Amino acid sequence: MEISIITTPFVLNVSVNCYLVKTGERYVLIDTGRKGKRSTIESEIEKAGCRRGDLQLIILTHGDFDHSANAAYLREKHDTEIAMHYDDLGMVEQGDMTWNRKKPNVLVGALFSLFIRLGESDRFTADIYLKEGDDLSEYGFDGTVLELPGHSKGSIGLLASGGELFCGDLLGNLKKPELWSIIDDPVAAATSLRKLKGRDIETVYPGHGKPFAMEELQLPDSSK
Repeated sequence: MEISIITTPFVLNVSVNCYLVKTGERYVLIDTGRKGKRSTIESEIEKAGCRRGDLQLIILTHGDFDHSANAAYLREKHDTEIAMHYDDLGMVEQGDMTWNRKKPNVLVGALFSLFIRLGESDRFTADIYLKEGDDLSEYGFDGTVLELPGHSKGSIGLLASGGELFCGDLLGNLKKPELWSIIDDPVAAATSLRKLKGRDIETVYPGHGKPFAMEELQLPDSSK
């Protein structure tokens, strides 16, 4: 497995990651970045050697615009499909990042409605809905799906057979590996963290920040 990390600026000192995974002659793209960095992401995909017909699947770890904004565009360009969890579908179909989340206060809701959303041309319906335990080997990714709600209800992780975990925004690594700062449901997030305990995870690839060794992360007691 070859992993190309495509990192683009997001806001302030925070970047956002996409991961292009190559196995043999096939590729899987995990998350797609935000629209404003589309040309950079396209260039990095091409630089890695991925051409039309090579990209087997686009997988979204969740529906937020900084992870999904280029999905529809890249699906058409590479003649591929988009896979994600059903519980985040309204975000990408309606462009509303508050969909299926706890209601924010009025000010936050207004800001989301005006600025933090998918434009109409970037909205889409996924081709495949993923769930816990799904095997992705038919797409060239030797791994399975983990449901990891907390940041959003439809957040998922991808655990590869070599111990690589692509965790979306459950975890981040800006100053240190930790639970990501933006969590919609703390109870669900804690449960998702406990789910990781005892699994054969070597390296974590977060949505924001640098990859890190799993041993660097303090996990809660799985018995609690």
